[in-house]
Amino acid sequence: MSQILCVIPSRIGSTRLKRKPLALLAGKTMVQRTYEAARTCSAFAEVVVATDSDEIADVIKKCGGNVIMTDSAIETGSDRVAFVAGLYPEMEIIANLQGDEPFVRQEMLTALVQPYLNGERPEMTTLANPLDFAHQYQSSDMVKVIVDKNHNAIYFSRSPIPYQREIIENIPVYHHQGMYAFTREFLLVYTKLPQLPLELSEKLEQLRALEHGYKIRVCTTEHKTLEINTPEELAQAQVLAENYWPAT
Repeated sequence: MSQILCVIPSRIGSTRLKRKPLALLAGKTMVQRTYEAARTCSAFAEVVVATDSDEIADVIKKCGGNVIMTDSAIETGSDRVAFVAGLYPEMEIIANLQGDEPFVRQEMLTALVQPYLNGERPEMTTLANPLDFAHQYQSSDMVKVIVDKNHNAIYFSRSPIPYQREIIENIPVYHHQGMYAFTREFLLVYTKLPQLPLELSEKLEQLRALEHGYKIRVCTTEHKTLEINTPEELAQAQVLAENYWPAT
């Protein structure tokens, strides 16, 4: 079985929600909740938080977690993950879980890496759940992904895809969730690929792989997490957290 490393990139300088990783959810920071959720997945041989923040590092160290300090000049989460992957040559598969996913379930993380657990070697995998057509199909806030018959991604978009000239049941379109796993070899290639027009237009970094001719296996789950990018979404998460992690 492939050795799988989970890297959680976490930076304190979020543009939309300041100091987001340190926001409290039922008494613990968001980044600690995410780290602890990742640790519940038995498929991961190791879980590491990659950060340029001493404050985030201190939080993870105090809960007994593993931290790798990264240069603040590293621009993207994927680059931060690739840097950490370079320090773990024994790890064959690298999962990228953003530090603002405190509600992620172990079943979701297992689904993300299931092809590798089955002995397959897709260059890259990602996660998606059934799309709520009534509320999400037209929303530019929801990233959609359409897949081929082998569940490889055809395209990701914020726009409604595909265009429904004729209403067809069971269209293979899903709500994309921004979790990824890579073979170690492909991750190191991926982060060196130049950005091309589709990625720059949609502002979706996963399109870089498709534009360069690589495949992304889309793994599905019935579950979804709560996106936390605004003060309103954080307030919603804090209310949910009180029931999700009741006080003991």
